[in-house]
Parts: sequence; C-alpha cells; structure tokens
Amino acid sequence: MLREVLQQLELRPGLTVVDGTVGAGGHSRRIAELIAPDGTLIGLDRDPMMLAFAAERIPDGNRHLRQASYSEIRTVLQELSIDSVDRILLDLGLSSDQLTDRDRGFGYATDAPLDMRFDTRSGEPAHALLARLDEAELEDIFTRYGEERFSAAIAREIVNRRRGNPVRTTADLCNAIEATIPAKFRRDARREPATRVFQALRIAANEELRHLETALKTELYDALAPGGRLAIITFHSLEDRLVKDAFKDGSRWETTTKKPVVPTPAEVRVNPRSRSAKLRTAVKL
Repeated sequence: MLREVLQQLELRPGLTVVDGTVGAGGHSRRIAELIAPDGTLIGLDRDPMMLAFAAERIPDGNRHLRQASYSEIRTVLQELSIDSVDRILLDLGLSSDQLTDRDRGFGYATDAPLDMRFDTRSGEPAHALLARLDEAELEDIFTRYGEERFSAAIAREIVNRRRGNPVRTTADLCNAIEATIPAKFRRDARREPATRVFQALRIAANEELRHLETALKTELYDALAPGGRLAIITFHSLEDRLVKDAFKDGSRWETTTKKPVVPTPAEVRVNPRSRSAKLRTAVKL
C-alpha cells in the first residue's frame, strides 16, 4: 500500500518523519526521497535483522535507525534531542524476510526453531510458551489472536505431545495442527491451515497488542506536533479495533479516513498477504 500511505501522509521537503516499523525500508526509502533534502527520517524496529536491511535500502543522509519499539518513541526522540515530529507511520504486518528467516520460525514454509521473537534479547520464545501454558491458556491465544475454529483441539494436542514429542520447531507445530484439523477442512481451506496458529503465537510471543495499546494511549500522540499525521496499517481485527477506538477520541484526533483504506485488487493479486490490510489515518488536534 505504498501509494495509499504516501497519499495519506501528505509529505513534503523538510518534514521530520518516524517510520515506527521500518522493516526492510520499503516505505522509508520513498519517504526519505520526498522529505529531502532537509527532512529527517527516524526508523524504528524491534528486529535487528530488519534494521540491517533498512540500512542498505534507505539513502544515507539525515536518517536515524534505532532498535526500539514504536511504543518507546518518546525515549528515542529524547536521545536524538528532537521535541516532536510531523508524521508517524506504523505498518504492523510481518515482512517476507522474517517469514523466511531460518533461525526464528515465523513461517511454516521453513523448518526452524520456534522462537518467533522480533527481539531475541527479551521475552519468551514461542516454544517456551507452548511448553509452559496450560491447555486453556493456549486455546485462548489461538482463539483471540488467530480466530482459529479448532483452537481447543490444537491446544489439547500440543499439551498431549509434551510427554513424548514436545513442539519445539515449525515442523513440530505443523504436524500437531495437521493431526488435529479434520482432513476435509484442510483440503477445502483457502489458506494454509497453520496460518492462524502461527499468527496467534507470534502476536503472543511479541506482546504486539500491548505495544500497540501503550503507543496509542500516550507515545504516538505525545510525539506528534499539533497538526501532525499518524498512519497505521493493521492486519488483524483486534489491532484495527484498537486503532479505530483510539481515533474516535475527538479531543485528540481528527480522523481523515472515515472508512479504512484497503489494498486494490491488483495489489492483492500480486501480494495475497495484503488482503487483510487496513490503513487508518488521523491528524493530531
């Protein structure tokens, strides 16, 4: 949704912009071009691998890349001696580079240790959650974060496997899911049956909704200058609800997208993972 994001941000030379989920730098590279020569770009990401990719793609100049969550944006700005910024972008989707990472197991296509953390310096890896949480807690994660209809059966299977063959890799998890979901549903599914469970575990391991809630309550609003724009792309109904509810506060925000902006059919054909994306934008009052 590059074109839609740039339209909503209304960029011009000289602005100070934060890309709070810089990823491989796809959005930021174009943002840097549009705010040049006097603008400042600040790119944040919890994942050091993605920051390394971004450093290669974003032109040198007045840019600052930091390993940090967007929920820590004010701390980063203080370190840079910047009082406020003009634009903030959050793209809450997972990068294709992360999906193919052979060390952390974000995706089911590559067999890897089931870690799933953006920042491996902190938090609990996904396989540790699967080993520690009880059946009810696992079911809740799969239901809330993955909207998985077979959450109870999958949770039961994972707990049962602890006695002899615990789930520690992406292949282990796929096998547990395949053993649980009826063949008819696997055969008729429009997407890989493991997709929802992998998504749910990633959200839980990285406490993604907590970071978003924290950012929406204080960090993003306080970091923006009056009249500044905040654009957020979500991929999950819970994320979108948090953003939508935050933007309803008329004392803080003027929403510029009465309905969320969604990808064009052409983009969905090229990138099917974009089909659930929703872009909402608001101006700080």
